[in-house]
Amino acid sequence: MEKFHYINGEWTGQDLEKLEVNNPATGELVGTVPVGGKSETKKAIDAAHQAFPAWSSLTAYERSSYLKKLHGLMMDHEDELAELMTLEMGKPLHESKGEVAYSASFVEWFAEEGKRVYGRTIPPHNKGRMMEVRKQPVGVVGAITPWNFPAAMIARKLAPALAAGCTFVVKPPSATPLTAVRLVELCEEAGIPKGVVNLVTGKSSEVAGELMSNPHVRKMTFTGSTEVGKKLMEQAAETVKNISLELGGHAPIIVLDDADIDKAVDGVIASKFRNGGQTCICGNRVYVQEKIYEEFISKFADKTKELKVGNGLEKGTDIGPMIDKDGYEKVEKHVQNALSQGAECVVGGEGYEENGSYFYRPTILKDVTPGMLIMNEETFGPVAPIQKVKTDEEAIKYANQTPFGLAAYVFSESVRRGNHVVNALDYGIVGWNDGVPSAAQAPFGGMKQSGIGREGGHEGIEAYLETKYVSIGL
Repeated sequence: MEKFHYINGEWTGQDLEKLEVNNPATGELVGTVPVGGKSETKKAIDAAHQAFPAWSSLTAYERSSYLKKLHGLMMDHEDELAELMTLEMGKPLHESKGEVAYSASFVEWFAEEGKRVYGRTIPPHNKGRMMEVRKQPVGVVGAITPWNFPAAMIARKLAPALAAGCTFVVKPPSATPLTAVRLVELCEEAGIPKGVVNLVTGKSSEVAGELMSNPHVRKMTFTGSTEVGKKLMEQAAETVKNISLELGGHAPIIVLDDADIDKAVDGVIASKFRNGGQTCICGNRVYVQEKIYEEFISKFADKTKELKVGNGLEKGTDIGPMIDKDGYEKVEKHVQNALSQGAECVVGGEGYEENGSYFYRPTILKDVTPGMLIMNEETFGPVAPIQKVKTDEEAIKYANQTPFGLAAYVFSESVRRGNHVVNALDYGIVGWNDGVPSAAQAPFGGMKQSGIGREGGHEGIEAYLETKYVSIGL
């Protein structure tokens, strides 16, 4: 499977060096993409810049019609996209199908939300004047997306950008670019005019460097690590770019002693083990009150033992491979550090390598303490460390004791206690008795070092709009 760059409505890069994309479950070659750099990125930006006036001048209803066509094509190709995603990323096929539907929901939502970009009039402070606020597209948008959600992370940037009237240049991840290319092929099939959507694969430093330095790019949106996000913020200062960042997480899960334990177990499993724990909002540390500590762990362990590890294409697989050796070694490091400091392994605790691919069994650690590495770093793997706490306030203290603030979870059947915890948590997303809170119609993003801005919901399209105030003398 050979894929190419998409620049100004043309598929290019056939003569460039090729980057191989391998299946993390088998090590087998899935496909190749070109290794592009500064030159290819500049051409893509120029194409987007030239296409912007015509695209932004279309009515919201005209842009909506293109997005609706794209949504239909995504759902028509749901099985194909899901299989491709599993091949290059490794997640179980049923999760990939869920991601395709989730991705398409952003396209559908913003196809309609683009029609609701409203300005306003302001009552003037003296006679003979009109005062208006208008909303306009920010311009050319550059996007850099991560490997763990190859379709969703592009869709929730692409859809609002196009709906707002912006044009788009995306650099997909080197580990999982094929799904992104297929989505751009569907954009072409939907009839989206040339230059409106562009894609360049290749050297991250060169592609990102051109996106950040080029003055035609007025907006950058990035999902990835906090470390890289900080560097992009520095680079954005040179041209004072509008920037949105969805960065690292270290999500706490709080289980209060009035929780429905069965509901809490199901919610923690959904949060912790989805995508093999390789998500930015998955629960990374669990705080359970002492009254229900042993009962919760017992029920949690029983269900975790049922989870099957393997190739995502195989029926019944719940947890696929780690994306690479580095990811595997980080998980192993966190587990061994916890065990060496007195934690007890209840389930799992080990992984294995098979034909160059890396798998880690779903793991539960109990009697974890605050100083352990796993309670202070994002693991990005299928390990649930559980710490016993006495009071609600103690749980809140530990939950907030981090520079990150993307997602958090609380399980409680009390409106009073649940509301108190939710209000006290310094996180942009809180799941209350809900382990999977993400939705196209809701804002997604973090506080503190987990990012700037929101994706999804009404806030998602605001990120691609400029506000213009007009004062008219009559």
